[in-house]
Amino acid sequence: MEGRRKKAALALLSMQRHSWEQGMAMQAFLECGHMDVVTALAKEAVYRSMEDGRPATIGVMDGVTDPCAVGEALCAACQTTQDAELIAGRDKLLEWARHKAPRNKDGICYHLTTGHEFWVDSTYMLPPFLAAAGYPEEALHTFYAYFHALYDEKVRLMRHKWEDDKKIFTHDVHWGVGNGWTLTAMIRLIRLLPAEDYEKDILRLQNMTKTLLKSALPYRTSNGLFYDVLDDPCTFVETNFAQMCAYTMYEGLRMGWLPAEYEQEADALCDAVNAQVDEYGFVRGVCGAPTFDKPGISPEGQAFYLMMEQAREKYKKEGK
Repeated sequence: MEGRRKKAALALLSMQRHSWEQGMAMQAFLECGHMDVVTALAKEAVYRSMEDGRPATIGVMDGVTDPCAVGEALCAACQTTQDAELIAGRDKLLEWARHKAPRNKDGICYHLTTGHEFWVDSTYMLPPFLAAAGYPEEALHTFYAYFHALYDEKVRLMRHKWEDDKKIFTHDVHWGVGNGWTLTAMIRLIRLLPAEDYEKDILRLQNMTKTLLKSALPYRTSNGLFYDVLDDPCTFVETNFAQMCAYTMYEGLRMGWLPAEYEQEADALCDAVNAQVDEYGFVRGVCGAPTFDKPGISPEGQAFYLMMEQAREKYKKEGK
């Protein structure tokens, strides 16, 4: 692993992590090909499981979909190791996600146990796990439901939070990282769906990704990044959405369904992000943990940096 990326990986491992952040770390190391790290993180995640099957739970106890962020990497660790403890943890998480978690009448999981809200974050946390575990129909049903509830047809961007009982938006903003969750979720679903059986859905997801990218890119600021709320210049300039976009573009280019002109866009975003990486490997100016209401650092920011750089390397070597 090249010097800057190695520092960023060490910085990620140094950070305290909630369930979705543990999942992000696992996904980053999975995509970078470090199964030894993935397995170690998976063992810790399963060890910290609640009785109902939610893994990696520390501090935030009301997450419904966030604990599922470990899912794809946990499935990979199970397949690689055949470890009985990991397999039991995966199966308990599946039981939670498919049967126990609170959900609406259409079977769509809420984001928290304490309310009936859909959050854009859930597009990333849950559907890829279901697809990786062998339930593509449930993955698509869930993803499309979240997308339908949160997509703003007027500006073609994702809103943040929807209250499913009152049918109102409780946070009606076009949060950059929230749009990034959805973009990167679609990349993962496109990769995970069986191509021979889901050609139409894969094409649909590709077109949805293109639309979201096309809608978001004009909101770049003068330094090549984006505002925390994409269309609100009163919010702070934020780093993570840029790397989520770049990751999406490199993967779309590598798979051959994004037009070649996106390479220049992705490279520019990547350069803007790298200007924010400090001497210790921390990606500065991301939507900062733990409150995510100001610029700072976060495990998800570190994870997406690693995923962006890995996607860029794979595309430059293999994808052209």
